[in-house]
Amino acid sequence: MSDAVIVQYRGFEVKTLVREYTFNVREAGNEREFTLSIENEAFVSHRARYQDAPSICSLRLNAELLAHANHPPESEFAITSAELDTFRVARTPKVPPSPYGRKPQEDY
Repeated sequence: MSDAVIVQYRGFEVKTLVREYTFNVREAGNEREFTLSIENEAFVSHRARYQDAPSICSLRLNAELLAHANHPPESEFAITSAELDTFRVARTPKVPPSPYGRKPQEDY
């Protein structure tokens, strides 16, 4: 039997205050369900995009599984504002510096 961890995204459910994202994790013949939530307000305020939510939750879940490799982690997690900010900054394209050493100006 393989020691591989298989993480499977199952879907989401919209609740009053949050969206709950569900994942199944299979490892060494055991299967567990994990639920990660993101506040609805994060989407409305554009701190998170709907299409990024499964990736954001998956990153958190994988970090929890890695951190708790010797004992199972909790099964429910709330994504924090700091995690949303970290995800957004990591995926923001970097603007290369101007080859002229200054920012271009509109009016000369």
